[in-house]
Amino acid sequence: MANMAQAIRMALHYAEENLGVTDIFGEDVGAPLGGVFTCTQGLKTAWNSPLDERGIIGAAMGLAMAGNRPVAEIQFCDYIYNTIDLLKIAGNTHWATNGDWNLPMVVRTPVGSGIRGSMYHSHSFDATMTHIPGWKVVMPSTPLDAYGLLISACQDPNPVMFLEPKALLRVKGDERIPGEPEDDRALSKLIDAPLGDRSQWKPQWPTLEAFAVPIGKGKVVREGTQATVVSYGRTLPLCAKAADQLKEEGLSVEVIDLRSLWPYDWELIKASIQKTGRVLYVNEDTEVTNFGEHLVRRTVEELFYSLLAPPRLVAGKFIPGIGLADALEMASVPQQADITSAIRSLAGEQP
Repeated sequence: MANMAQAIRMALHYAEENLGVTDIFGEDVGAPLGGVFTCTQGLKTAWNSPLDERGIIGAAMGLAMAGNRPVAEIQFCDYIYNTIDLLKIAGNTHWATNGDWNLPMVVRTPVGSGIRGSMYHSHSFDATMTHIPGWKVVMPSTPLDAYGLLISACQDPNPVMFLEPKALLRVKGDERIPGEPEDDRALSKLIDAPLGDRSQWKPQWPTLEAFAVPIGKGKVVREGTQATVVSYGRTLPLCAKAADQLKEEGLSVEVIDLRSLWPYDWELIKASIQKTGRVLYVNEDTEVTNFGEHLVRRTVEELFYSLLAPPRLVAGKFIPGIGLADALEMASVPQQADITSAIRSLAGEQP
């Protein structure tokens, strides 16, 4: 099975061959590196930009306004914050021009903890990004969803922010990418650049098939009746493992992978909460003005009389950065034990 980095690379190849993607660019995105996480190795439209995040976003906006379809990369989301005003303008453009101008651009950026990146390479960006209207915002938790969401993003007529959980980029999926060879080693030989001299290397792409995950549609990854857990990105597999553990204790937990933060699948969440009466929202962005807090607010406003317990949030600590030491990073953001404990407590609360 492909890992998420390979899935992203294959989606970008499919997009430049079939969906009109014209420029894939960012810091070290082109040859020879192909991105710090190897997500852009071997792509024919990939090129290296200067070390200038504002220039990258500005160039993507200009290319999109000129009728091209760029995919820009910010190497780590920690360095996207100095582009907020440009992201705001990009999000405003279609609305401000009364629909006369579209910006068919995708911005990819790795987010979150999991690689011991300390305070300059470990931030989350989901809450901040959902504060900027006019963008669609997605974050996959599996390689297949990464492939399908990125293909949808590359077909959208307006800006899409594609958040890549860096802790999952090397994790293999449970479902094969359509067109991916059966042998994992064969896929690596085809599309992974060798170590050392890459000057003569060219990928041999498998025959990829059309496949897309609709933006705005979540999915149930574990069915249950006693509590609902809603998550995305790095924390989603932890929630699924927590549900599996609690099943052995007799607790039935439904786990929803949101996949899209805007628009998001409120009808899926709503139906689950009405069934279970309890909900826990989980992500690793800082807990103050967290996106999960918005979901808690909506839950209380619309589903108050369906609740058997107050909705809860498990999120990252409200601290300026993530510690470099293993214990400090683990303590800064939710881990499986934190999620398991929160679900157990939630399920045990009675009205």
